[in-house]
Amino acid sequence: MSSPSRDISKRVFKRVQRDDMGEFSMDSQMLATLIELDGEKTVAEVARNLGVKLDRLKPIIFRLLDLNLIESVEEENGYTGTAFFKDLYTELSLAVGPIAEILIEDAVIDLGQSLDSFSMEHAPELVDMLARQIKKEEKRMYFRQVMVQKIKKVVQKKEANFSKRKG
Repeated sequence: MSSPSRDISKRVFKRVQRDDMGEFSMDSQMLATLIELDGEKTVAEVARNLGVKLDRLKPIIFRLLDLNLIESVEEENGYTGTAFFKDLYTELSLAVGPIAEILIEDAVIDLGQSLDSFSMEHAPELVDMLARQIKKEEKRMYFRQVMVQKIKKVVQKKEANFSKRKG
C-alpha cells in the first residue's frame, strides 16, 4: 500500500470501528499504537508517547492501514493532500502552463515540506508563493480567490468534524 520511506510524522490517524476487531492478531506494540491513534495526535506525538522511534512505528502504522483498522483524519474530511495538490496543479496550470508542476514542487521544498506529507497549515503560504509566480494580475487574482475558497472549505469541514467529536 504505502511506502515505509514516506514521512508520516505530521499525519493524524484515527481508529476505524469494525465488527470483526477480535479477528485480528496483534502484538503489544501494534495494540498500543492502535489505542494511541485517537484522531488528534500526530504520528510523531504517538511515537513519543509510546517511547519508540518513528522509523520503528512506521511499519506498524502501514500495517494498521493495510488492515483497515485506522484511517487518515484528512481523508475523513474529504480533502487529502493529494486532492489539494490536484486542485492546485489544475488552477496553477491554467495560469502558467506546464511549468506549474515544477513551481509547486519547488515551493513545497522552500516551505520545508514534502508532497506526500504536506501539512495543510502551510496551504495559504504555498498559494501565496505560487501566486507571485503568475505574471498577469487577473490570472493571479483568480488563482488566489479559487484556492482560498478551497482552503476555507477544508477548514470549515475540519472545524465541523472537531465540534462533532467534542460535542
